[in-house]
Amino acid sequence: MVLSLSVVVLLGAFVFLLWRYAGLRTWHAVVCVLFGFFLASTTAAPYITANVRALIRLLSGLNL
Repeated sequence: MVLSLSVVVLLGAFVFLLWRYAGLRTWHAVVCVLFGFFLASTTAAPYITANVRALIRLLSGLNL
């Protein structure tokens, strides 16, 4: 749950920055949010979650 909340906050901040500085229109953000909600209800959601977790584990294990 903590990981999921962190990713949501990170993506929310990214969308805000895109809206503020890159010309993201309000309707673009609405479409992205709706896409996320509908994607979460598909059978692909567990695979996406597993891949995001694996990517975060990979990135956290790197010694930069």
